Amino acid sequence: MSRGLLDTSVVIAVARGEQVELPEESAISIITLCGLHHGVLVADDRTRPGRLATLAMVERSFEPLPVDSRVAPHCGALIARAREGKGGRLRTADALIAATALSHGLPLYSRDRDFERLAVPGLVLV
Repeated sequence: MSRGLLDTSVVIAVARGEQVELPEESAISIITLCGLHHGVLVADDRTRPGRLATLAMVERSFEPLPVDSRVAPHCGALIARAREGKGGRLRTADALIAATALSHGLPLYSRDRDFERLAVPGLVLV
C-alpha cells in the first residue's frame, strides 16, 4: 500500500473536486491544518463558507502528523539549504511540511513549485 503526505495545495485541490494524483493512504502535517484554520479566519464573507467546508472535511478525514523532535533537524537542514541558494526562498510552513514528509519517510504530494527547486536527498516529490 502506498502512503504519502499531502501538502496544503493538494488538500485544497481535493476539497475543490479537482483531479489530483493521490496515494492509497494519505496523511497531512499539522502545519496544513494550521494553514486551513488561518484561511478561515482571514476569509471574507464570500469565501468563508468554502474554507470552512474544506477545514471540516480535513478534520474528519485526517489525523495530522505532528511537528516533533524528528521533524526539527530536517526542517533546519531544508531552511539552511534554501538560504545557501540551493533551492531559492522557502517559507517556514513549507519547510515544516517537507520536513514532516522526510522524517516519516513519505513522498510529498504537492502542487507547490517551490519544492521543485529543492534537490534534497530523500525528499520524493509527487
